[in-house]
Amino acid sequence: MRRERMKLPAILALLAGSGLSLLAWSQGWFTVRLVDGQATAGGATSIEVGGAVASPALAALALAGLALAGALAIAGPVIRLALGVLAIVLGGSVVLAAWLSLADPVAAVSAAVADATGVAGAGPTAELVGAVTVTAWPYAAVAGGVLIGTAGVVVLVTGRAWATSRRYGGGARMVADGTIDEAAPADRAVDDWDGLSRGDDPTDEERDHADGDGPGTPGRTR
Repeated sequence: MRRERMKLPAILALLAGSGLSLLAWSQGWFTVRLVDGQATAGGATSIEVGGAVASPALAALALAGLALAGALAIAGPVIRLALGVLAIVLGGSVVLAAWLSLADPVAAVSAAVADATGVAGAGPTAELVGAVTVTAWPYAAVAGGVLIGTAGVVVLVTGRAWATSRRYGGGARMVADGTIDEAAPADRAVDDWDGLSRGDDPTDEERDHADGDGPGTPGRTR
């Protein structure tokens, strides 16, 4: 695919990665089985721990990715490069946040165990954990971070070749070879407004054309 056509795939990848990370954050990540003889205040011997507890920063990172996709849709060539770098950093942060929970699940579920049993402290709660079962959602969060980072790489490599929206580009547009065309025409509404500010009536010319007479028709007076 040509570089100037990579804008939509990059934005979609960023949205998909952020959405997947946010979805993963809202799901269950671990099932904790307490040691024999231990139970929660309700008598249960196992605890379900979600991503909101295991990796609380993930939601903010995913929402930042969604906002970054919106900014990327209207950004100019220079700002795109900065957003591409931010997307790479953001994707790495999502991967790190999820991977830290996978690397030490006992520490990740410590807060949930403390709330369920009333035992405080990382050491005492760790002693209550008999086993931890990992679901697929932490890995989904890692995949979302990889998508976000990949989108950032695509932006850095191809972003300068994307077409620039005339609405946000100050009248200039990006042509296929990556150069700026400063001769893009202004919108007619802007021209009419400028004419009104000079005292011109844009409806006069339209009335002349409707009557079949041009502005220079002999014998026509105003």
